[in-house]
Amino acid sequence: MPDATLQIPPPAPLTSFTEDEIMFRDNIRQFADEKVRPLVREMDEKGVFDPDLIRQFFQLGLMGIEIPEQYGGGGGKFFEAILAVEEMSRVDASAGVVVDVQNTLVNNALLRWGNEEQKKRFLPRMAADTCGAYALSEAGSGSDAFALQTRATLKGSDYVLNGRKLWITNGKEAGLFVLFATVDPAAGYKGITAFLIEKGFPGFAVGKKEDKLGIRASSTCELILEDCQVPKSNVLGAVGKGYKIAIETLNEGRIGIGAQMAGVARGAGSTRPGTRRSANSSANRSATTRASSSRSRRWPPKSRRRG
Repeated sequence: MPDATLQIPPPAPLTSFTEDEIMFRDNIRQFADEKVRPLVREMDEKGVFDPDLIRQFFQLGLMGIEIPEQYGGGGGKFFEAILAVEEMSRVDASAGVVVDVQNTLVNNALLRWGNEEQKKRFLPRMAADTCGAYALSEAGSGSDAFALQTRATLKGSDYVLNGRKLWITNGKEAGLFVLFATVDPAAGYKGITAFLIEKGFPGFAVGKKEDKLGIRASSTCELILEDCQVPKSNVLGAVGKGYKIAIETLNEGRIGIGAQMAGVARGAGSTRPGTRRSANSSANRSATTRASSSRSRRWPPKSRRRG
């Protein structure tokens, strides 16, 4: 009797999308072309991101892709967030940045390091109407981010933070900031702690917005902390473990930056004078049609649909 051989199907190539992923990608692509593209030139010239467009991002579910449905999010995957960043960047790099920081840095940090009380308090807001920003860099700690000087001192039931952050993406639009400060400069990286700073906290202010050469609609701002009072309950993760949060969050954030660059490159290639659509475009449309007819799961999720 011949030996039975276990047949293992070959893994799907990384360039193959599931039907759900095709539908998700194409919905984002259509939205970017129809709603974002007409505003790109004006937003870039003025250096201001259209607030109504951000509201549409929330309505579509773009700002809470991985947030579980129990908190009002889409309950999607990290890969879907990356697809969204690439498709938005194809049309407008600033739009890609807004979506990227929200999903791969801020939401990601809350999902991985937030306690249950913090998740219940912040994730519904991040999925519904609150932009986030990630505040690590300082004047003397750019490439060496762990040389940061922003100080957090425990006084009673609050931490008091003093210092300045520079080049903070989404600074103008954000209502919540994942901000890093040290509780003990002598401890080096072991003193770094992550805090959840809300825009209305006493002693916190958003300062100068940079006038940039590119990606102008995306705000890049200074943050000022002068005796900013932060409750102990707003410490993200453990005290002194902020370096771990920063490293592991940025690892995923860099994938988002890669998606931004891929999207920008695709957008540049498709708008060159005389450029023709790829021969694969008709095959992609056929695959999308099949996915549309057979798909049972819809985007945006029920919690984000209109009507």
